Amino acid sequence: MKNAVIYARYSSDNQTEQSIEGQARVCEDYAKTHDMRIVGKYIDRAISGTTDSRPEFQKMIKDAKNKTFENVVVYSLDRFSRDRYHSAVYKKQLRDNGIKVLSATENISDSTEGALLESMLEGLAEYYSKELSRKIKR
Repeated sequence: MKNAVIYARYSSDNQTEQSIEGQARVCEDYAKTHDMRIVGKYIDRAISGTTDSRPEFQKMIKDAKNKTFENVVVYSLDRFSRDRYHSAVYKKQLRDNGIKVLSATENISDSTEGALLESMLEGLAEYYSKELSRKIKR
């Protein structure tokens, strides 16, 4: 049984703890189904995924160096980051510590097709965020 942590976040003050509870519940179910033990949770509230200045996210990245968990489970990849650059940099840091980022709701394999799907989902998450920002400013 591998150890895992959950990373969850929501972006604005308009959202509530129900968002976090829902994300955590899905991640816990995923972990149970995939024979993982949840050993911690990192939760950022009302902070955009377009920035890496998220206290709990940074704590998780720092804690990864202790190698007490092998997986980070997120509800979906856009919870991890909405910036392709940040996603690549931090996933690399985690990989260097033997840690995988796993989406509880997106079935992404370790195959070459899975790598393509993951990059497309990350690009769409960044696009969505930028497009929403543009519409709000308009």
